[in-house]
Amino acid sequence: MHPHAASTTAGDPYRGGTPLLPLALIVSLFFLWGLANNLNDVLVAQFKKAFTLSDFQAALVQSAFYLGYFVVALPAGAYMRRYGYKSAVVLGLCLYGVGALLFWPAAAHAVYAMFLAALFVIACGLAFLETSANPYVTLLGPAKSAAARLNLAQGFNPLGSIAGVLIGQHFIFTGVEHTPAELAAMDAAARVAFMRSEAAAVQIPYLVIGLGVLAWGLLILLTRFPARGHAEEGAPAMRGVLSRLLRDGRLLGAVAAQFFYVGAQVAVFSHMIRYAEATMPGTPDKVAASFVTIGLVCFMAGRFAGAALMKHVRAARVLALFALINVLLMVVAAFVPGRWGIYALVASSFFMSVMYPTIFALGVEGRDDDERKLGAALLVMAIIGGAVLTAAMGVASDRVGIAHAMLVPAVSFVAIFLFAQQRRQRVPAGANA
Repeated sequence: MHPHAASTTAGDPYRGGTPLLPLALIVSLFFLWGLANNLNDVLVAQFKKAFTLSDFQAALVQSAFYLGYFVVALPAGAYMRRYGYKSAVVLGLCLYGVGALLFWPAAAHAVYAMFLAALFVIACGLAFLETSANPYVTLLGPAKSAAARLNLAQGFNPLGSIAGVLIGQHFIFTGVEHTPAELAAMDAAARVAFMRSEAAAVQIPYLVIGLGVLAWGLLILLTRFPARGHAEEGAPAMRGVLSRLLRDGRLLGAVAAQFFYVGAQVAVFSHMIRYAEATMPGTPDKVAASFVTIGLVCFMAGRFAGAALMKHVRAARVLALFALINVLLMVVAAFVPGRWGIYALVASSFFMSVMYPTIFALGVEGRDDDERKLGAALLVMAIIGGAVLTAAMGVASDRVGIAHAMLVPAVSFVAIFLFAQQRRQRVPAGANA
Protein backbone atom coordinates (compact mmCIF):
# COMPACT_ATOMS: atom_id res chain seq x y z
CA MET A 1 0.00 0.00 0.00
CA HIS A 2 2.01 2.88 -1.28
CA PRO A 3 0.23 6.31 -2.51
CA HIS A 4 2.60 8.69 -4.23
CA ALA A 5 2.79 12.26 -5.33
CA ALA A 6 3.95 12.88 -8.87
CA SER A 7 5.46 15.45 -11.13
CA THR A 8 3.78 17.98 -13.31
CA THR A 9 5.10 19.16 -16.62
CA ALA A 10 5.30 22.42 -18.46
CA GLY A 11 2.85 23.00 -21.28
CA ASP A 12 -0.58 21.57 -21.87
CA PRO A 13 -0.88 19.36 -24.96
CA TYR A 14 -4.32 18.10 -23.87
CA ARG A 15 -6.50 21.15 -24.20
CA GLY A 16 -8.95 18.96 -26.10
CA GLY A 17 -9.51 16.53 -23.26
CA THR A 18 -8.12 13.50 -21.48
CA PRO A 19 -7.42 10.16 -23.24
CA LEU A 20 -9.77 8.08 -21.08
CA LEU A 21 -8.73 4.51 -21.98
CA PRO A 22 -4.98 5.08 -21.48
CA LEU A 23 -5.70 6.94 -18.24
CA ALA A 24 -7.95 4.14 -16.96
CA LEU A 25 -5.29 1.52 -17.72
CA ILE A 26 -2.59 3.46 -15.85
CA VAL A 27 -4.88 4.28 -12.91
CA SER A 28 -5.54 0.54 -12.54
CA LEU A 29 -1.85 0.05 -11.69
CA PHE A 30 -2.38 1.77 -8.34
CA PHE A 31 -4.90 -0.97 -7.49
CA LEU A 32 -2.55 -3.72 -8.66
CA TRP A 33 0.42 -2.72 -6.53
CA GLY A 34 -1.82 -2.16 -3.50
CA LEU A 35 -3.04 -5.73 -4.00
CA ALA A 36 0.50 -7.13 -4.03
CA ASN A 37 1.73 -5.07 -1.08
CA ASN A 38 -0.97 -6.13 1.36
CA LEU A 39 -1.12 -9.75 0.31
CA ASN A 40 2.29 -9.86 1.96
CA ASP A 41 0.67 -9.20 5.34
CA VAL A 42 -1.25 -12.45 4.89
CA LEU A 43 1.83 -14.29 3.62
CA VAL A 44 3.80 -13.43 6.77
CA ALA A 45 1.21 -15.26 8.89
CA GLN A 46 0.67 -18.07 6.36
CA PHE A 47 4.35 -18.91 5.89
CA LYS A 48 4.97 -18.74 9.63
CA LYS A 49 2.43 -21.56 9.92
CA ALA A 50 3.48 -23.48 6.79
CA PHE A 51 7.20 -23.48 7.59
CA THR A 52 7.12 -23.13 11.42
CA LEU A 53 9.15 -19.93 11.28
CA SER A 54 10.25 -17.52 13.98
CA ASP A 55 8.90 -13.96 13.79
CA PHE A 56 12.21 -12.82 12.30
CA GLN A 57 12.17 -15.53 9.63
CA ALA A 58 8.54 -14.77 8.72
CA ALA A 59 9.41 -11.06 8.42
CA LEU A 60 11.86 -11.97 5.63
CA VAL A 61 8.79 -11.95 3.36
CA GLN A 62 8.83 -8.16 3.59
CA SER A 63 12.64 -7.98 3.54
CA ALA A 64 12.85 -9.83 0.21
CA PHE A 65 9.97 -7.79 -1.18
CA TYR A 66 11.26 -4.35 -0.29
CA LEU A 67 14.82 -5.25 -1.22
CA GLY A 68 13.50 -5.54 -4.77
CA TYR A 69 12.26 -1.96 -4.62
CA PHE A 70 15.62 -0.74 -3.34
CA VAL A 71 17.68 -2.54 -5.97
CA VAL A 72 15.52 -1.68 -8.98
CA ALA A 73 14.07 1.80 -8.28
CA LEU A 74 16.99 3.79 -9.70
CA PRO A 75 17.48 1.54 -12.75
CA ALA A 76 13.73 1.86 -13.31
CA GLY A 77 14.05 5.64 -13.32
CA ALA A 78 16.92 5.43 -15.80
CA TYR A 79 14.97 3.01 -18.02
CA MET A 80 11.97 5.32 -17.97
CA ARG A 81 14.07 8.30 -19.01
CA ARG A 82 15.54 6.30 -21.91
CA TYR A 83 12.57 4.32 -23.23
CA GLY A 84 9.50 6.16 -21.96
CA TYR A 85 6.74 5.70 -19.45
CA LYS A 86 4.68 3.13 -21.33
CA SER A 87 7.65 0.82 -21.90
CA ALA A 88 8.53 0.98 -18.19
CA VAL A 89 4.95 0.13 -17.25
CA VAL A 90 4.83 -2.90 -19.57
CA LEU A 91 8.17 -4.20 -18.30
CA GLY A 92 7.00 -3.72 -14.72
CA LEU A 93 3.83 -5.71 -15.34
CA CYS A 94 5.81 -8.51 -16.98
CA LEU A 95 8.09 -8.82 -13.93
CA TYR A 96 5.08 -8.65 -11.59
CA GLY A 97 3.26 -11.39 -13.49
CA VAL A 98 6.29 -13.67 -13.76
CA GLY A 99 7.00 -13.28 -10.04
CA ALA A 100 3.43 -14.25 -9.19
CA LEU A 101 3.62 -17.33 -11.44
CA LEU A 102 6.81 -18.41 -9.64
CA PHE A 103 4.65 -19.07 -6.57
CA TRP A 104 3.43 -22.26 -8.27
CA PRO A 105 6.79 -24.10 -8.35
CA ALA A 106 7.72 -22.61 -4.96
CA ALA A 107 4.58 -24.15 -3.45
CA ALA A 108 5.04 -27.42 -5.35
CA HIS A 109 8.48 -27.83 -3.80
CA ALA A 110 7.45 -26.20 -0.48
CA VAL A 111 10.71 -24.22 -0.34
CA TYR A 112 10.54 -20.93 1.58
CA ALA A 113 13.57 -19.46 -0.21
CA MET A 114 11.82 -19.91 -3.56
CA PHE A 115 8.87 -17.88 -2.28
CA LEU A 116 11.25 -15.14 -1.19
CA ALA A 117 12.85 -15.11 -4.66
CA ALA A 118 9.40 -14.86 -6.28
CA LEU A 119 8.49 -11.93 -4.03
CA PHE A 120 11.74 -10.21 -5.00
CA VAL A 121 10.80 -10.49 -8.69
CA ILE A 122 7.30 -9.11 -8.00
CA ALA A 123 8.82 -6.15 -6.17
CA CYS A 124 11.19 -5.45 -9.06
CA GLY A 125 8.13 -5.14 -11.28
CA LEU A 126 6.36 -2.88 -8.79
CA ALA A 127 9.42 -0.61 -8.61
CA PHE A 128 9.02 0.02 -12.36
CA LEU A 129 5.29 0.64 -11.93
CA GLU A 130 5.58 3.02 -8.99
CA THR A 131 8.44 5.00 -10.50
CA SER A 132 6.65 5.51 -13.81
CA ALA A 133 2.90 5.51 -13.14
CA ASN A 134 2.84 8.58 -10.89
CA PRO A 135 4.32 11.08 -13.36
CA TYR A 136 2.53 9.32 -16.23
CA VAL A 137 -0.89 10.00 -14.69
CA THR A 138 -0.13 13.73 -14.58
CA LEU A 139 0.81 13.73 -18.28
CA LEU A 140 -2.31 11.95 -19.55
CA GLY A 141 -4.58 14.97 -19.73
CA PRO A 142 -4.66 18.73 -19.26
CA ALA A 143 -2.04 20.11 -16.87
CA LYS A 144 -4.65 22.07 -14.91
CA SER A 145 -6.42 18.85 -13.86
CA ALA A 146 -3.24 16.84 -13.11
CA ALA A 147 -3.82 16.96 -9.34
CA ALA A 148 -7.39 15.70 -9.72
CA ARG A 149 -6.23 12.78 -11.88
CA LEU A 150 -3.53 11.90 -9.36
CA ASN A 151 -6.01 11.95 -6.46
CA LEU A 152 -8.29 9.65 -8.45
CA ALA A 153 -5.41 7.26 -9.10
CA GLN A 154 -4.31 7.27 -5.46
CA GLY A 155 -7.85 6.39 -4.40
CA PHE A 156 -7.46 2.99 -6.06
CA ASN A 157 -4.38 2.06 -4.02
CA PRO A 158 -6.15 1.32 -0.69
CA LEU A 159 -8.91 -0.46 -2.61
CA GLY A 160 -6.24 -2.81 -3.95
CA SER A 161 -4.81 -3.17 -0.44
CA ILE A 162 -8.21 -4.16 0.96
CA ALA A 163 -8.73 -6.59 -1.92
CA GLY A 164 -5.34 -8.18 -1.19
CA VAL A 165 -6.21 -8.83 2.45
CA LEU A 166 -9.65 -10.19 1.54
CA ILE A 167 -8.13 -12.54 -1.05
CA GLY A 168 -5.68 -13.78 1.55
CA GLN A 169 -8.32 -14.07 4.24
CA HIS A 170 -10.76 -16.07 2.13
CA PHE A 171 -8.59 -17.91 -0.42
CA ILE A 172 -5.22 -18.43 1.29
CA PHE A 173 -5.97 -18.88 4.98
CA THR A 174 -7.29 -22.42 5.34
CA GLY A 175 -8.68 -22.09 8.85
CA VAL A 176 -6.69 -25.18 9.88
CA GLU A 177 -4.46 -24.34 12.83
CA HIS A 178 -2.36 -26.45 15.18
CA THR A 179 -0.57 -25.47 18.36
CA PRO A 180 3.15 -26.26 18.67
CA ALA A 181 2.23 -29.12 21.00
CA GLU A 182 -0.20 -30.59 18.45
CA LEU A 183 2.40 -30.35 15.71
CA ALA A 184 4.96 -32.06 17.92
CA ALA A 185 2.49 -34.88 18.60
CA MET A 186 1.99 -35.59 14.87
CA ASP A 187 4.06 -38.21 13.13
CA ALA A 188 6.54 -36.92 10.55
CA ALA A 189 4.38 -37.76 7.53
CA ALA A 190 1.30 -35.99 8.90
CA ARG A 191 3.32 -32.92 9.85
CA VAL A 192 4.91 -32.70 6.38
CA ALA A 193 1.50 -33.15 4.73
CA PHE A 194 0.04 -30.32 6.82
CA MET A 195 2.90 -27.96 6.01
CA ARG A 196 2.76 -28.75 2.29
CA SER A 197 -1.00 -28.17 2.19
CA GLU A 198 -0.55 -24.76 3.85
CA ALA A 199 2.19 -23.81 1.36
CA ALA A 200 0.02 -24.97 -1.54
CA ALA A 201 -2.82 -22.64 -0.46
CA VAL A 202 -1.12 -19.75 -2.26
CA GLN A 203 -0.87 -21.48 -5.64
CA ILE A 204 -4.26 -20.74 -7.20
CA PRO A 205 -4.59 -17.12 -5.98
CA TYR A 206 -1.14 -16.21 -7.28
CA LEU A 207 -1.67 -18.12 -10.54
CA VAL A 208 -4.81 -16.05 -11.19
CA ILE A 209 -3.01 -12.83 -10.23
CA GLY A 210 -0.01 -13.63 -12.42
CA LEU A 211 -2.08 -14.42 -15.51
CA GLY A 212 -4.29 -11.39 -14.92
CA VAL A 213 -1.32 -9.04 -14.60
CA LEU A 214 0.34 -10.39 -17.75
CA ALA A 215 -2.93 -9.99 -19.66
CA TRP A 216 -3.17 -6.41 -18.40
CA GLY A 217 0.37 -5.76 -19.58
CA LEU A 218 -0.52 -7.07 -23.04
CA LEU A 219 -3.58 -4.83 -23.14
CA ILE A 220 -1.46 -1.78 -22.30
CA LEU A 221 1.12 -2.80 -24.90
CA LEU A 222 -1.56 -3.00 -27.60
CA THR A 223 -3.26 0.25 -26.58
CA ARG A 224 -2.18 3.40 -28.34
CA PHE A 225 -0.96 6.00 -25.88
CA PRO A 226 -0.38 9.68 -26.68
CA ALA A 227 3.23 10.40 -27.63
CA ARG A 228 3.33 13.22 -25.05
CA GLY A 229 3.16 10.57 -22.32
CA HIS A 230 6.70 9.43 -23.07
CA ALA A 231 9.96 10.60 -21.61
CA GLU A 232 11.42 13.75 -23.06
CA GLU A 233 14.38 13.61 -25.44
CA GLY A 234 17.51 15.63 -24.75
CA ALA A 235 17.20 15.40 -20.98
CA PRO A 236 20.26 16.30 -18.88
CA ALA A 237 22.74 13.51 -18.16
CA MET A 238 21.47 11.29 -15.40
CA ARG A 239 24.77 11.40 -13.50
CA GLY A 240 24.69 15.20 -13.22
CA VAL A 241 21.08 15.31 -12.05
CA LEU A 242 21.66 12.52 -9.55
CA SER A 243 24.78 14.23 -8.22
CA ARG A 244 22.80 17.39 -7.50
CA LEU A 245 20.06 15.45 -5.76
CA LEU A 246 22.49 13.54 -3.54
CA ARG A 247 23.84 16.87 -2.26
CA ASP A 248 20.36 18.20 -1.53
CA GLY A 249 19.69 18.05 2.21
CA ARG A 250 15.95 18.61 1.78
CA LEU A 251 15.56 15.61 -0.50
CA LEU A 252 17.83 13.41 1.63
CA GLY A 253 15.79 14.33 4.71
CA ALA A 254 12.65 13.24 2.88
CA VAL A 255 14.33 9.98 1.82
CA ALA A 256 15.25 9.27 5.46
CA ALA A 257 11.71 10.09 6.64
CA GLN A 258 10.30 7.85 3.91
CA PHE A 259 12.60 5.03 5.05
CA PHE A 260 11.20 5.26 8.58
CA TYR A 261 7.61 5.67 7.42
CA VAL A 262 7.54 2.67 5.10
CA GLY A 263 9.36 0.63 7.73
CA ALA A 264 6.78 1.56 10.37
CA GLN A 265 3.79 0.99 8.12
CA VAL A 266 4.96 -2.38 6.84
CA ALA A 267 6.02 -3.51 10.32
CA VAL A 268 2.64 -2.66 11.83
CA PHE A 269 0.55 -4.27 9.08
CA SER A 270 2.83 -7.30 8.77
CA HIS A 271 2.61 -8.08 12.49
CA MET A 272 -1.00 -7.07 13.13
CA ILE A 273 -2.30 -10.61 12.63
CA ARG A 274 0.48 -12.01 14.79
CA TYR A 275 -0.20 -9.36 17.47
CA ALA A 276 -3.91 -10.19 17.60
CA GLU A 277 -3.25 -13.94 17.86
CA ALA A 278 -0.54 -13.53 20.51
CA THR A 279 -2.20 -10.94 22.75
CA MET A 280 -5.74 -12.34 22.45
CA PRO A 281 -5.18 -16.11 22.65
CA GLY A 282 -7.64 -18.21 20.70
CA THR A 283 -8.15 -15.63 17.94
CA PRO A 284 -8.39 -17.53 14.60
CA ASP A 285 -6.23 -16.25 11.74
CA LYS A 286 -9.30 -15.33 9.67
CA VAL A 287 -10.60 -13.15 12.52
CA ALA A 288 -7.15 -11.64 13.07
CA ALA A 289 -6.99 -10.76 9.36
CA SER A 290 -10.22 -8.78 9.79
CA PHE A 291 -8.30 -6.27 11.89
CA VAL A 292 -5.99 -5.66 8.92
CA THR A 293 -9.00 -5.10 6.67
CA ILE A 294 -10.52 -2.63 9.14
CA GLY A 295 -7.13 -0.92 9.38
CA LEU A 296 -7.02 -0.49 5.61
CA VAL A 297 -10.51 1.02 5.61
CA CYS A 298 -9.26 3.47 8.26
CA PHE A 299 -6.24 4.11 6.04
CA MET A 300 -8.48 5.05 3.12
CA ALA A 301 -10.67 7.26 5.33
CA GLY A 302 -7.57 8.95 6.72
CA ARG A 303 -6.40 9.83 3.25
CA PHE A 304 -9.56 11.74 2.42
CA ALA A 305 -9.74 13.35 5.87
CA GLY A 306 -6.08 14.34 5.71
CA ALA A 307 -6.42 15.80 2.22
CA ALA A 308 -9.41 17.88 3.38
CA LEU A 309 -7.50 19.04 6.46
CA MET A 310 -4.52 20.10 4.34
CA LYS A 311 -6.69 22.61 2.52
CA HIS A 312 -6.66 24.64 5.72
CA VAL A 313 -3.54 23.46 7.59
CA ARG A 314 0.01 23.22 6.30
CA ALA A 315 0.94 19.72 5.15
CA ALA A 316 4.04 19.59 7.37
CA ARG A 317 1.96 20.53 10.41
CA VAL A 318 -0.55 17.76 9.67
CA LEU A 319 2.32 15.32 9.19
CA ALA A 320 3.83 16.30 12.56
CA LEU A 321 0.49 15.95 14.35
CA PHE A 322 -0.31 12.56 12.82
CA ALA A 323 3.20 11.26 13.56
CA LEU A 324 2.92 12.32 17.21
CA ILE A 325 -0.47 10.63 17.56
CA ASN A 326 0.99 7.43 16.13
CA VAL A 327 3.86 7.51 18.61
CA LEU A 328 1.26 7.50 21.38
CA LEU A 329 -0.76 4.71 19.73
CA MET A 330 2.35 2.53 19.40
CA VAL A 331 3.07 3.06 23.12
CA VAL A 332 -0.48 1.91 23.91
CA ALA A 333 0.00 -1.19 21.75
CA ALA A 334 3.32 -1.92 23.47
CA PHE A 335 2.17 -1.54 27.07
CA VAL A 336 -1.57 -2.33 26.91
CA PRO A 337 -1.56 -5.57 24.88
CA GLY A 338 -4.82 -7.24 24.00
CA ARG A 339 -8.02 -5.65 22.75
CA TRP A 340 -7.00 -2.05 23.45
CA GLY A 341 -3.62 -2.67 21.87
CA ILE A 342 -5.13 -4.00 18.66
CA TYR A 343 -7.55 -1.08 18.59
CA ALA A 344 -4.54 1.24 18.81
CA LEU A 345 -2.85 -0.50 15.86
CA VAL A 346 -6.02 -0.27 13.77
CA ALA A 347 -6.40 3.43 14.64
CA SER A 348 -2.78 4.10 13.67
CA SER A 349 -3.70 3.21 10.08
CA PHE A 350 -5.85 6.34 9.87
CA PHE A 351 -2.93 8.56 10.84
CA MET A 352 -0.39 6.74 8.64
CA SER A 353 -2.46 7.33 5.52
CA VAL A 354 -1.17 10.79 4.58
CA MET A 355 2.46 10.19 5.44
CA TYR A 356 3.90 8.69 2.27
CA PRO A 357 2.47 11.23 -0.20
CA THR A 358 3.14 14.15 2.14
CA ILE A 359 6.79 13.20 2.65
CA PHE A 360 7.06 12.55 -1.08
CA ALA A 361 5.62 15.95 -1.97
CA LEU A 362 7.89 17.76 0.49
CA GLY A 363 10.89 15.99 -1.02
CA VAL A 364 10.25 16.82 -4.69
CA GLU A 365 8.55 20.18 -4.22
CA GLY A 366 9.82 22.94 -6.50
CA ARG A 367 11.91 20.71 -8.78
CA ASP A 368 11.91 20.49 -12.56
CA ASP A 369 10.48 17.43 -14.30
CA ASP A 370 13.81 15.64 -14.71
CA GLU A 371 14.78 16.09 -11.05
CA ARG A 372 11.36 14.87 -10.01
CA LYS A 373 11.80 11.65 -12.00
CA LEU A 374 15.09 10.76 -10.34
CA GLY A 375 13.96 12.19 -7.01
CA ALA A 376 10.95 9.88 -7.25
CA ALA A 377 13.30 6.94 -7.82
CA LEU A 378 15.33 7.83 -4.72
CA LEU A 379 12.16 8.10 -2.65
CA VAL A 380 11.00 4.72 -3.95
CA MET A 381 14.40 3.30 -2.94
CA ALA A 382 13.61 4.43 0.60
CA ILE A 383 10.99 1.69 0.63
CA ILE A 384 13.88 -0.54 1.75
CA GLY A 385 12.79 0.62 5.20
CA GLY A 386 10.02 -1.96 4.90
CA ALA A 387 12.67 -4.68 4.70
CA VAL A 388 14.99 -3.39 7.40
CA LEU A 389 12.56 -2.32 10.10
CA THR A 390 10.16 -5.23 9.63
CA ALA A 391 13.06 -7.63 10.15
CA ALA A 392 14.21 -5.57 13.16
CA MET A 393 10.74 -5.83 14.60
CA GLY A 394 10.79 -9.58 14.04
CA VAL A 395 14.03 -9.82 16.02
CA ALA A 396 12.54 -7.66 18.79
CA SER A 397 9.41 -9.81 18.87
CA ASP A 398 11.42 -13.02 19.23
CA ARG A 399 13.37 -11.50 22.13
CA VAL A 400 10.90 -9.35 24.08
CA GLY A 401 7.50 -10.30 22.68
CA ILE A 402 5.29 -8.94 19.93
CA ALA A 403 3.74 -6.24 22.12
CA HIS A 404 6.99 -4.56 23.18
CA ALA A 405 8.25 -4.90 19.58
CA MET A 406 5.78 -2.13 18.71
CA LEU A 407 8.34 0.29 20.12
CA VAL A 408 10.25 -0.15 16.83
CA PRO A 409 7.57 1.68 14.77
CA ALA A 410 7.17 4.12 17.69
CA VAL A 411 10.78 5.23 17.21
CA SER A 412 10.14 5.51 13.45
CA PHE A 413 7.21 7.85 14.00
CA VAL A 414 9.42 9.98 16.24
CA ALA A 415 11.84 10.35 13.30
CA ILE A 416 8.96 11.38 11.01
CA PHE A 417 7.77 13.90 13.61
CA LEU A 418 11.25 15.46 13.71
CA PHE A 419 11.36 15.69 9.88
CA ALA A 420 7.93 17.34 9.83
CA GLN A 421 8.94 19.82 12.50
CA GLN A 422 12.00 20.76 10.46
CA ARG A 423 9.86 21.34 7.35
CA ARG A 424 6.97 23.18 9.01
CA GLN A 425 8.32 26.68 8.42
CA ARG A 426 9.28 25.94 4.80
CA VAL A 427 6.09 24.48 3.40
CA PRO A 428 3.71 26.90 1.67
CA ALA A 429 0.32 27.22 3.30
CA GLY A 430 -2.25 24.95 1.74
CA ALA A 431 0.30 22.51 0.34
CA ASN A 432 -0.96 18.98 0.31
CA ALA A 433 0.17 15.56 -0.74
